[in-house]
Amino acid sequence: MLPPRRLMPSLTALRALDALARLGSATAVAEELSLTQSAVSRQLQALEHQLGAQLIARKGRGMVLTQTGQDYVAQIRPALAQISQAGLRLQMQPSGAGTVSLAILPTFGMRWLVPRLPEFTRRHPEVTINLSTCLTLPDFATAPFDAAIYFGTPELPDCHSLQLRRESVRPVCAPDMLQRLPVTQPADILKLPLLHIQTRPYAWPEWLARHGLAPPAGSAMVFDQFSTITQAALHGLGAALLPQYLAEQDIATGRLVPVWGGAVQARGAYHLVWPRMRPPSPALLALRDWLATQSEDGDSLPR
Repeated sequence: MLPPRRLMPSLTALRALDALARLGSATAVAEELSLTQSAVSRQLQALEHQLGAQLIARKGRGMVLTQTGQDYVAQIRPALAQISQAGLRLQMQPSGAGTVSLAILPTFGMRWLVPRLPEFTRRHPEVTINLSTCLTLPDFATAPFDAAIYFGTPELPDCHSLQLRRESVRPVCAPDMLQRLPVTQPADILKLPLLHIQTRPYAWPEWLARHGLAPPAGSAMVFDQFSTITQAALHGLGAALLPQYLAEQDIATGRLVPVWGGAVQARGAYHLVWPRMRPPSPALLALRDWLATQSEDGDSLPR
């Protein structure tokens, strides 16, 4: 059943309210929407009348949103973004083709996924893959993504998942650091500055615990992406616990050296996830089925 018409204001009025919340003045709203200030004022007045709520406090010639108006904007803004994204995707998608908007983890996407995508595009030239980097799992109810690459455990009640690969990690550092501070046993690693990454706060504590060691007290450098923590290790800022797939090239060229021992399997794995709340498109199913052939097992079944 469609909602009452009075609860479905015009897009122009909603865009005007959203712009006022962002820009703070009717003049700026008018410029952004290519309207006159009087037209903006009329749209906002009509919106308040239609909804039966005071959304704007008028002070002289200025206007600010009331708390009610701010709450309303916060609720409609994701919907406005979805409408805009849907229009953009229609323009970018050729007739009869399929498009998958995929959120990827930056380093894994560039090092593992992108090098494999040429094979997929050869097999499925009718499908277009749009990639956007995202450090956290997007909210599929509001974000314009069909699926995402996610690291963690597969227990996501609102999503299906396909495991792509587990993660094995090993401590590495620049060669000159190891020459200055040699490591002959696991405890010697505590002499090195330990570099941490936000998405794996448990990584070093778990590695140290496996070797009977406690994390050192005090502060440490923290990075938000593997690309930056890798650069920090290369430039001698400390030892980083890197995924094997990411460290192997720099180890092979001698730019990084293993600090101690081999790679150990870490908690969590990389997954393709997509929402249960809507059926997957044929394009997404094609990508999912192809990624299943690229997974560690080669025959992983989606969950």
